[in-house]
Amino acid sequence: MFTLETWELTSYIVTAFGLPLGIFAFVWQQRKERENEEEAVYQLLSDAYTDFLMLVMQNADLKLRSQCEIKDLSEEQRERIQVMFEILISLFERAYLLAYEDNMSGKQLRRWASWEDYMREWCQRDDFRLTLPRLLQGEDADFANYIQKIANEKTIK
Repeated sequence: MFTLETWELTSYIVTAFGLPLGIFAFVWQQRKERENEEEAVYQLLSDAYTDFLMLVMQNADLKLRSQCEIKDLSEEQRERIQVMFEILISLFERAYLLAYEDNMSGKQLRRWASWEDYMREWCQRDDFRLTLPRLLQGEDADFANYIQKIANEKTIK
């Protein structure tokens, strides 16, 4: 039925087409898994930021979502603001370490842009910006430089 020559020809065809197809399928699967992992990380970070905003809402007396400065803060309120800023810096650093890369494109860049927007928004607050040097002590140096650059842009404008 099948001769040795037919089997050889079939094996050549399978090798010529099957091997590249198998490599393509492997690379495509790896890329999909990486995209899924990046999406999961982004979702976890987004959930953490949402949790932070819920904490801000629970402490509405601190007026952290408004740009108005509260003049007569009690010592307890100042302490709560400091803790909230520490939580926020920790979250921003985590986002930077997990989501930021030097040469991002496409989805990565869009995801990171939302984090940069959050950082810019908080750096508009004088109290946050003034506390930043103390908040950044012991943090990742690249992250500290990144957010300090954003904060410096706000003081220039």
